[in-house]
Amino acid sequence: MIYYLKYDVQAICKRLVQEQLQNLGINYSLLNTNELDINQALPNDFLHALNSNLVKLGIEIVSSQKSILVQKIKDAIMELVNQEDKLILSKTSHYLAKILNHSYRYLSGTFSEITYTTIENYIILQKIEKAKDMIAAGELTFTEIAWKLNYSSVAHLSMQFKNTTGFTPTLFKKIITQKKNNLILDTVNK
Repeated sequence: MIYYLKYDVQAICKRLVQEQLQNLGINYSLLNTNELDINQALPNDFLHALNSNLVKLGIEIVSSQKSILVQKIKDAIMELVNQEDKLILSKTSHYLAKILNHSYRYLSGTFSEITYTTIENYIILQKIEKAKDMIAAGELTFTEIAWKLNYSSVAHLSMQFKNTTGFTPTLFKKIITQKKNNLILDTVNK
C-alpha cells in the first residue's frame, strides 16, 4: 500500500538546526521560527563549521540587514499563501508594509536587489507550488483551489499555472494521477 506524506517544513528545519547546534556544543535559544540567538561568542571556525553544515541541509545563516528583511518578506508571503481557509482581502503590498513596518516601495526594492526577482513573481511561484500540492492531494476542485489561493477565477489560476510550470492544471492532475496509478501497479506486481 502506498502512503502519502505531508511535511511540516518549519518543524523539520528547526530540528535540523537544533541537531547541528547541539553537535557543535553551542549554547543557543530559538526565538521564533527563523531567529536564532547564540548565547556565546563563537570562534570563526565554529561559525564556519555551523554555516557549512547548515548549507548542506539547505539552511543558511543570514546576517546582513537586507538579507534578514528579505527572509522576513519570504516568511510573510509563505504564511499568507499557506493560511488555511482564510482569504486575504487586502492587497499583499499593504499587508507586507503593515506587518514589516516599511513602505512597500522599500520592501520591493530590497527584495529585488537581493533576490533578482520581484515580490510579485515570488508570490506567484509560491501560490503555484501550493496549487500543485492541492492538486496532488486530490481533495479540492480547481474552483476551490483558485478560491483558496485568492485567484479571481479558475482561468486566472490556469494561466499562471501554465506560465509557471508549462502544464495546465488539468494536465498536471492527469500526470500525478498516472504516476500514482503506476506506483500502485508496481506495488501490486511485486
